Amino acid sequence: MGVAKDLKKQAETAERAAGRTVDEFAANQMKTLAEAFRAQAEVVKRNKKKKKDELHRKG
Repeated sequence: MGVAKDLKKQAETAERAAGRTVDEFAANQMKTLAEAFRAQAEVVKRNKKKKKDELHRKG
């Protein structure tokens, strides 16, 4: 599995955990963690695409 896909999966897990958590503070932290995982996935995806585009231009 790719890194971006793994990060998105971790984000889903964090959101589910936030939904099950009774403690509001912990739930908010889990939601923030999910957002961070999604942001990381986007950066990884963007960098991969950028690298791929550069290789095509050189080739």
